[in-house]
Amino acid sequence: MTRDQAQARPPEVLLDAPAVRAIDERLARAGLLELVMEEAGRAVAQAALSLTAHGFATHGRVLLLAGGGANGGDALVAARHLHAAGLDVQVLAQPSRHPLTRANRARLRAVGVQPALLTPAALGRALGLTGPVPALVVDGLLGTGFRPPMRQDLAHLVTLLNAARDRHALTVLAIDLPSGLDAASAALPDVTVHADHTVTLGGPKPALVYGPAAHAAGQVRVAGLGVPHAWVDAHAVARRPHDDTVAALLPQRHADAHKGDAGRVWIVGGHAGTVGAPVLAGLGALRAGAGLVTLHSAESGVATLAVTQAPELMARTHHDPGAALAAELRAGRRPDAVALGMGLGPDAAHLARQALTWQLPTVLDADALQPDLAGAGHAQVIWTPHPGEAARLLGVTTPDIVRDPIAAARALQARLGGVIVLKGGPTTIASDDGVNVSRGGHPGMASAGMGDTLGGILAALLAQRLPAPQAALCGVRLHARAGELAGDRHGYGLSASDLSSELGHAWKILTDAHPRNLLR
Repeated sequence: MTRDQAQARPPEVLLDAPAVRAIDERLARAGLLELVMEEAGRAVAQAALSLTAHGFATHGRVLLLAGGGANGGDALVAARHLHAAGLDVQVLAQPSRHPLTRANRARLRAVGVQPALLTPAALGRALGLTGPVPALVVDGLLGTGFRPPMRQDLAHLVTLLNAARDRHALTVLAIDLPSGLDAASAALPDVTVHADHTVTLGGPKPALVYGPAAHAAGQVRVAGLGVPHAWVDAHAVARRPHDDTVAALLPQRHADAHKGDAGRVWIVGGHAGTVGAPVLAGLGALRAGAGLVTLHSAESGVATLAVTQAPELMARTHHDPGAALAAELRAGRRPDAVALGMGLGPDAAHLARQALTWQLPTVLDADALQPDLAGAGHAQVIWTPHPGEAARLLGVTTPDIVRDPIAAARALQARLGGVIVLKGGPTTIASDDGVNVSRGGHPGMASAGMGDTLGGILAALLAQRLPAPQAALCGVRLHARAGELAGDRHGYGLSASDLSSELGHAWKILTDAHPRNLLR
């Protein structure tokens, strides 16, 4: 690890229910669990206070709903802090057997706040059916230990809350995650609290990162709990590196660099009707810093289009691309990286298997993603499926992939080898180093050609000597950041070419924000 990497902030971690249980058990053994609940409740209270300071009257009532578990205990602690801050606090709570939750209920009573029993009638009154509506509702009903389906009595309470939110434009703040979500799943159950804000504790849960479940969470903020990062990181289901980590990994060039130093990329793709795919990949590779990019195809239209779109791209047409490229390799003309599959058509499976025998840094995309390549990957291969392609590779349905992208990326990596870039919003990256989840992006990126561009970016980074896990991490973030910039410039509907034109700017923003000595 370089000094720059060592100085980067620790990555944000994603936690599922088993991870939270393991951390709680470690805290309990250390005698810290009660202190952490106090810290969690304080963080929730601070979030509530910041919301009341931005748009709510300070004399407005804050309604807190406390379930019977630890999530309810966090709500009770938050109520005590809000009461101490001078807010009008109302608490509706379910009975609890959780010792810390019971203890915090007693503490709340001791400072003069008497929780009432949470029933449908009490909740209806508190939500304004027969009186003033609250300024803020805090959802502390269910936490990470919940698994759908929801009990009927709780479902009734959640339905009442959502109806009141819609009717009165109530603001809802969820503790850890909105009640009703499965912490590990991107699925959105029929009965779930729809929150405007969520304070998640220790680290985001997958349900807060992946849609459609994330749509129920509103704006998410992460509250640290004073727990050593190593304790949390040891149980992370995935990590979300910050941009300073990405900046520290990006290639650096000497002042006397030339195009041969910057990496030679072969892009193998194109078929009748899809000649644009390899050209888009080539543009992505050029904009991501590759020194020399050559397009290889059996379709002559690829070369014709390349000349008009980017004369910097070299293009060769082959009757048999596999044989032609094998001859190039035998003659000692080896690229630094290969990207294969973009619009390649029916020859893709054969060419992909052949390319994997070359033992070169390789990106396999689109038509090259074939189930019969299982086990053929090596450490310098990056596979880039979207959910539909991932489903085909694993022999499952697309909803199975979308429901749990982290598990899907792990399964793909175990089956194929190398590095998996499971595309989506966000993208999930799985390697022998673990699972990383991307940041950023723009909804306008949901258009044709974006994956081709990403394949070219990844190949360019591989050609610049980045190991595959680091190339995947950097390439995905550069792609997303360029999409954000293209969105700022063009608005909602974006083309892949719009994104490519912003790649240099995205690189500059990342490195300017986290400067290094680029000319050594």
